[in-house]
Amino acid sequence: MTTYRRLGRSGLHLFPLGLGSMQFGWSADEAKSFEIMDAYYQAGGNFIDTADIYTTWTPGNPGGVSEEIIGRWMKARGNRDDIVVATKVRGAMGGMQDNQGRGSVHQREGLSRRWIMRACEDSLRRLQTDHIDLYQAHWIDNQTPIEETLSAFTELVQRGYVRYIGCSNFSAWRLMQALWTSDRKHLEAFVSLQPEYSLLSPTRANFERELQRVAVEYGLGVIPWSPLGGGLLTGKYRRGEPLPDSVRAGGAAQRLTDENFDIIETLQTVADAHNAKPAQIALAWLLQQPAMTAPIIGANSVEQLSDLLGTLSLQLGERDLAEISRVSDWERARTELER
Repeated sequence: MTTYRRLGRSGLHLFPLGLGSMQFGWSADEAKSFEIMDAYYQAGGNFIDTADIYTTWTPGNPGGVSEEIIGRWMKARGNRDDIVVATKVRGAMGGMQDNQGRGSVHQREGLSRRWIMRACEDSLRRLQTDHIDLYQAHWIDNQTPIEETLSAFTELVQRGYVRYIGCSNFSAWRLMQALWTSDRKHLEAFVSLQPEYSLLSPTRANFERELQRVAVEYGLGVIPWSPLGGGLLTGKYRRGEPLPDSVRAGGAAQRLTDENFDIIETLQTVADAHNAKPAQIALAWLLQQPAMTAPIIGANSVEQLSDLLGTLSLQLGERDLAEISRVSDWERARTELER
């Protein structure tokens, strides 16, 4: 039986693997997205993560498409109360044109009070719901004081539009600044952090060097994105072999270092010993790290999702965990470089 995990000090309890939705309306059409969410829900999954900008980088996609697909799915299934919906605000949603076509009249991005209030209403409409369970600052806005951002989030919580707030892609000092401001100004505080975190170098170091300690000390839940390194830790990348046919393969090439191939090959060795897959081993390792709540996985098919959900039946031994930690240890790698 799956044990749900409390998100930091909040009242939210999450399935140990969150379902990311960046692919909805991009590499997975609406019908396929429905199939994936159905399979996730039937497996006990309750945590779906999205963002208002998903996926503005694809042709003809104005943003909000992922939220719309999730909204239509929850309405069709009648399961809104069973789902923890997390979305984000910050990214550019495109400009509104004036009647002479002279470009953007109002900035449609950032973490200002003006944009947060508008963006939240838009997300609620697209999701076809009256509240967002976890509303996250997608990344920092250097043009807006953190007091203004947190004040706007606080008002959304007071209105009942948002249950809890979190942040994504914040540096440690920015996160501490936000927590200190919430305490000093008596504003809502972040209950979660969504960083990039995987075994890959230097990603592991970027999180563990400072952010992990902040999460542990201040009771924040961690719900990392790209826990499989954009697919590098799935086993489809092999040393000395051509890149696989994938929408992400081109961007992965620069991360295929000898150090990361050592990690990939270690995962394969451990996976062979457990009759499992490298991706399952990578996720199982993450799930046993401090402050970890639920890594966010993505899938373009039910088959891919089923493989990843198989992680939850795995139990890694101390030797396995130690070997994986050793080969991906950023402090060891730094020491060896300094010799």
